[in-house]
Amino acid sequence: MSVPRRPNIVLFMTDDHAPAAIGAYGSVINRTPSVDRLAAEGTVFENTFCTNAICSPARATLLTGTYSHVNGMTSLEGPDHKFDARQPSFPRMLQEAGYQTAIVGKWHLGHGEGHDPEGFDHWEILPEHGVYHDPEFLTADGRRRYPGYVTDIITDLALNWLDRRDPDKPFCLLIQHKAPHRPFEPAARHRHLYEQQDVPAPPTLHDDLAGRAPAAREAEMSMEDLTDEDLKGVPVPPGLSPREEREWRYQRYIKDYLRVIAALDENVGRVLHYLDVTGLDASTAVAYTSDHGFFLGEHGWFDKRFMYEEGMRIPLVLRWPGVAEPGSRREELVANIDYAPTLLDMAGLPSHARMQGRSLVPLVKGEDPGDWRDAVYYRYYMHLDVCHNVQACYGIRTRTHKLIHYPGHGSGADGAQDAPREPAWELFDLTRDPHELHNRYHDPEYADVVQDLTTRLAALQRHFGDTPEGVLPAPAPAGTAVRVAADAADASRRDDAP
Repeated sequence: MSVPRRPNIVLFMTDDHAPAAIGAYGSVINRTPSVDRLAAEGTVFENTFCTNAICSPARATLLTGTYSHVNGMTSLEGPDHKFDARQPSFPRMLQEAGYQTAIVGKWHLGHGEGHDPEGFDHWEILPEHGVYHDPEFLTADGRRRYPGYVTDIITDLALNWLDRRDPDKPFCLLIQHKAPHRPFEPAARHRHLYEQQDVPAPPTLHDDLAGRAPAAREAEMSMEDLTDEDLKGVPVPPGLSPREEREWRYQRYIKDYLRVIAALDENVGRVLHYLDVTGLDASTAVAYTSDHGFFLGEHGWFDKRFMYEEGMRIPLVLRWPGVAEPGSRREELVANIDYAPTLLDMAGLPSHARMQGRSLVPLVKGEDPGDWRDAVYYRYYMHLDVCHNVQACYGIRTRTHKLIHYPGHGSGADGAQDAPREPAWELFDLTRDPHELHNRYHDPEYADVVQDLTTRLAALQRHFGDTPEGVLPAPAPAGTAVRVAADAADASRRDDAP
């Protein structure tokens, strides 16, 4: 098969779709045959992470290939906090290189002059999060409302645009679904799916959060925090113990979440079928990802935000006929800052100098770059947000360990900047403790690991130009100044250099 010099590109971005609910990532709670088809025909990236687990910042990073402090979207959009759509982005660069570009579905980066999608020949987007039923869309020509289910409608709009495009030009189409975002309203056809079965619960559903930083115990995102809207107005059965009630709430929550994903996967299948029957499948690269992770009952939680695995880990599957080996899997540490450079590279274009990630194309081709990153830097800003009371944090994730710092303050449209907390640290040994149940930060056995990761964290912050105000890394023990300086130099060479 000949490989097109400039492939067509279809990128699915979903909202809150955790890898644990995708068959290709080993799901034990549902099936996703369409996404699994992409995986069987392409490459699965096993270790992909977002750099700020909240909607708007993750979407800004997708477009710009930059961290939140560079693209300006550190939190959810507010009256004075909207994305500057005029900044460099991969859709604009593809458009300038002759690609037709379109986005349909969730934008969630503000609306109005300078904030509407730019770099797109066509856009039809949901206002903010949008709604599941009979949704309204914003367009360059005004507002439109469509009857039906939002996941189906977004797909309809995407396929309609593909029918109208110029067949003589390559295209890049972003299909950005609202699903499976809260409040998890399924399509009528899936309303009773899973009704006669119990969905397996994660082993940490009843985690008591002992030993973790105060931020974990302070957060308001447990099964008990699910609202009447989340539970669809069904009252908790009387006489349940606290443990039984948590399990009942989990079943109510997870079944609707999976019902929403069922429609999502069906609609991925609709797009793949369109590419098949129109003969576009061989010339079109298709990627599937999510803006951030989501807790599916792990630690007793729902939502995201935390730097724990379920919050920051995201799916990434790429089918690129003639390039990606079918059924291949890559274990390198990948971050969502890599998406924009990758899509540009696929089209034969260099990254913008401002972009902070690097292209995944060598990995897709099966190559083994000797200088690939061995750590990912993460930062969440929305300190004690009004939704879930999660503290701001930042940290470093390597293949084997994770160091998280809660500085006790933060910022953002929803941030409670007048509610400081005592700074705290967490260290997790991901090899011995993959569920992140044991904080080893103060364990003498891990003193050298703490020192090393603290130094490397500071080096990553310097490299990316992000130094959290008023917060310094933990001081090095006495007598280690020479070793710290050497480690910092090594970390700079090891970090996420583009």
